[in-house]
Amino acid sequence: MNVSTGAGRLRSRASLATLALAIALISGPSYAAPSEPDPQGDQSIENIRGELDDLYREAEVATEAYNTADEKAAKQEKRLTSLREGLARTESRVDDLHDLAGAAARTQYRGGNLAATGIELLLGDHPDQALNEASQARQALRSLVNVSETQQTARMELSRQTDTAAKQLRELKSSRADKAEAKQKIEGKIAEAERIEAGLEKEQALKLAQLEKEEAQAAKSRWTGPDAGGGTSTGTGSGGGGAKASGAAAQAVGFAMAQIGKPYVWGAVGPSSYDCSGLTSAAWAAAGHPIPRTSQTQWQGVTRVTLASAQPGDLIIYYSDATHVGMYIGGGQIVHAPRPGRTVTTAPAAEMPILGVVRPGV
Repeated sequence: MNVSTGAGRLRSRASLATLALAIALISGPSYAAPSEPDPQGDQSIENIRGELDDLYREAEVATEAYNTADEKAAKQEKRLTSLREGLARTESRVDDLHDLAGAAARTQYRGGNLAATGIELLLGDHPDQALNEASQARQALRSLVNVSETQQTARMELSRQTDTAAKQLRELKSSRADKAEAKQKIEGKIAEAERIEAGLEKEQALKLAQLEKEEAQAAKSRWTGPDAGGGTSTGTGSGGGGAKASGAAAQAVGFAMAQIGKPYVWGAVGPSSYDCSGLTSAAWAAAGHPIPRTSQTQWQGVTRVTLASAQPGDLIIYYSDATHVGMYIGGGQIVHAPRPGRTVTTAPAAEMPILGVVRPGV
């Protein structure tokens, strides 16, 4: 074997080996690249449920802010319309008084100077005529003074109404801005929650539904109000101490129960959809006892009662910020509009942290 030829073959093989190694380093390892991480893959069902609850909770808080701003804006628009009507009437009155002041001034001018008229009374040939003219002049002067004072008062009122209307307009714009901000937040939170739910695998969705059932069952044992441990009542069923709903309360419960199956829509007050306070306010309005629109104003403005004395038709207010409400129907159950993606339904009254109970119609 030729030594030079062998050495050349060795160098050739070494070059090929070096080239192969370089290709391998450039290409990277031969195994497949990992796929995009599953957003729910490393989370337990309990964590997913907690995340969804937090998102829908934040959406509900924003819904209360939206409803508050919406109600405030509606009142401000009504007030502003009334102010503008009053402003127009006052402006017309000022114009009329201006014309009247001109007429009074012209009448005084025609009546002449009061001092000169007095001399005519003493020295003139026609004292009766002079007396009549003096009387007209004095009356015209008094009218002019009265008109001037009334005109000044009207102008002050016009200025006050103008300032009030301007302030009301600023407040209306602020309420509309608050409403738009809350709307944007609601839609963002709901979209995020829906994205998570849409990304669940079938098995995860089944586990989540099962977890919700188990938590609802556990909530029944936490109920410490009337009928604790009792069965679910109907719309006019038992309440505190087995009492039956009657009168307006029975009508309110009947209305709310008739809405079961209708979708939750934030900001809605019926008749085809509701949010939580939209349902309770519509129910009591149908019973002839209108109550405030939002759960927070229902908590603030409706008579409070103890949990132990809760009766069908009473409203149970939830969370420390009073941002959810349901109607007690007896048997430790409520009827309520729960959250986006759900429909009006019944649920254990202790399913959420209870703030207190209010009783409309008293």
